[in-house]
Amino acid sequence: MNKTSQIPSKIIALLLSCAIFFISCDDDLTAMNAADKKLNFPSQIIYDANIIQRDSGLIKMRATAPLIEKFELIDTPYVVARKGINIQYFDKKNPKQPGTITAKYAKMTELKNFYEAKGNVKVVTSEGQTFLMETIFWDRKKKEIYTSDTVYVTDKDGSTLVATQGMRAKDDFSEYTFYNNSGDISTKKIPESEK
Repeated sequence: MNKTSQIPSKIIALLLSCAIFFISCDDDLTAMNAADKKLNFPSQIIYDANIIQRDSGLIKMRATAPLIEKFELIDTPYVVARKGINIQYFDKKNPKQPGTITAKYAKMTELKNFYEAKGNVKVVTSEGQTFLMETIFWDRKKKEIYTSDTVYVTDKDGSTLVATQGMRAKDDFSEYTFYNNSGDISTKKIPESEK
């Protein structure tokens, strides 16, 4: 009888040990997850940023933002302008007249060479075309800009176009495609063969 009373107490002790072990492991995982969240903090912060990018001595891009934060202590580093950004870009077609991009928020994922802008996004090309939308994405690898938001386009001659299901364009705006569009376009832009 002595042996049978010892077996259940050993089993109970073993079960309690396992329960304590699993509970302590669960707490460690929670602590590790909290520690991971604390690692996602900016490694660099720039206030009142004024950034100029040059190529062969010529200005390619000028960006200003009230706040830029760089997150580089994570697997996919990125840079964020949470309080808005204003970018002037200079292209080969019209180097004296810059194009502009403004938005309330911008994010650049460095490894993927991918950019996004959100909130009252306005793009003005060096030719004077204005594109208004809520979000826009730029894939630098594919040299493509796109959005699925409604896009409002105004040309320098006053022509307007509304693309209710977005657009895709080359990143220099030399070619673009609008989806489900309508508007008032000057007939001077349509080639004689298509009238």
